Formats: sequence, structure tokens, C-alpha cells
Amino acid sequence: MDSVSPQVQNQIAQFQQLQQQLQAVLTQKLQMDAQVREMTRTVEELGKAPQDAVIYKSAGSLMIKADGKESVLKDLEESKETLEIRLKGVERQEKALREKYQAMQDQINKAISTGLPLNNQ
Repeated sequence: MDSVSPQVQNQIAQFQQLQQQLQAVLTQKLQMDAQVREMTRTVEELGKAPQDAVIYKSAGSLMIKADGKESVLKDLEESKETLEIRLKGVERQEKALREKYQAMQDQINKAISTGLPLNNQ
């Protein structure tokens, strides 16, 4: 990297930070997506249960008897909806980071291959 200008070296360091941010967002997205799938399966299974089924729900480290199937279904649907909204926000963040990542990558590659200074963004 000695033949690369300090400006390009700085841009490469920023690019590496952007890579880390993108990786963190992708990890968060995968976790949230798994949670949404799990909630969907739970809602489906609970929907199959008889109306008078005894249902327990988690309250911290305890399992407590729920007030009924409909109450638990309502809570699960609300939690799932909230998580889906958060997931959409993470997906928008991922898209923006990917676009910035691609632009920076193109800019760095051009600067390195041509030896020209970078355009500051």
C-alpha cells in the first residue's frame, strides 16, 4: 500500500469500516428473519390447536398459563408485525449500505488502477 496515496489509503480504511457495518446489518437481518419464520410457524401451530387447549407462554425464565388461545395469538401476531416492520427497516439499511459499498469499491478500484486521486463524497 506504499504506492497508494494517503487519500486512497484513507478511503480503503473507510471501505473496510463499511464492510463491517454491512456484515453487522446482514447478521441482524438473518436473526430477525429467523425470528419472523419461527413466529409464523408458532402462529400456524397455535391455529391448529383446539380452542380449549391449555397454552403456556414464556414470561422471562418462567412458563405461565396463558389466558387463552386468542389472547396468545393476538400477542404473537402483534409481535410478528412489529418484527416485520423492524426487518423492513434493516432491509432498507442494507440496501443503502450495499449501494454505498459498491460506489466506494468502484471508486477505489478506479483510483488504484489509474493512479488518480479520489473524488470525495
